[in-house]
Amino acid sequence: MTSQSQQPRRHAWRRLALVVAGGIAGVAVGLGAVYGIAGLTRNAGDDACRPALAVAQRLKPLAKGEVAAVKPAERPLRVPALAFQDADGSSKSLTDWRGRVTLVNLWATWCVPCRKEMPALDELQAKLGSERFEVVAVNIDTHNPDKPKNWLRDAGIARLTYFADPSAQVFRDLKAVGRAIGMPTTLLVDASGCELASLAGPAEWASEDALALVRAALAQ
Repeated sequence: MTSQSQQPRRHAWRRLALVVAGGIAGVAVGLGAVYGIAGLTRNAGDDACRPALAVAQRLKPLAKGEVAAVKPAERPLRVPALAFQDADGSSKSLTDWRGRVTLVNLWATWCVPCRKEMPALDELQAKLGSERFEVVAVNIDTHNPDKPKNWLRDAGIARLTYFADPSAQVFRDLKAVGRAIGMPTTLLVDASGCELASLAGPAEWASEDALALVRAALAQ
């Protein structure tokens, strides 16, 4: 039988447990609100990029065959102003290509699928490269800057302009917007810097399927 002296203690412990539980619940709700707001901010679209969605809709039926894994944009996204360097070490930014459609590709010599698709990217540049379109392939090797240059030369990749980011910050920038999961990573970007489509993994970019997709993007 519980003594009368023990009952106040039990009531005190129950009140303390309720206070602790309430505090934990409050923290959980608070964190949920913070992360919820952060999630909404991260996923919020750029209204200026809404016209790109109409183009992306036209690309959907063309994402087939050799480019079946390409994902046309489903929300308005302005691609980050990726910063990298050219072969001379001069600073470049993706904003330098405003006014042109670009196929932005992140690659590295340690990435086997990247190396395998480079000849196709080189051929795509040869077939469709112009004042309206360019393949912007950015190497993200973090050691030995001469290695990717030598590899491109030995592989006979001659049409692509050399760009590199030894810090690999471009990969982290795209990862922050959910567009870089692994390597290679490729984005089709319109002349305003808005996403048209993305691809995680390699593709046969010189195929008729890929050419039709890019031509449709240029027809906007």
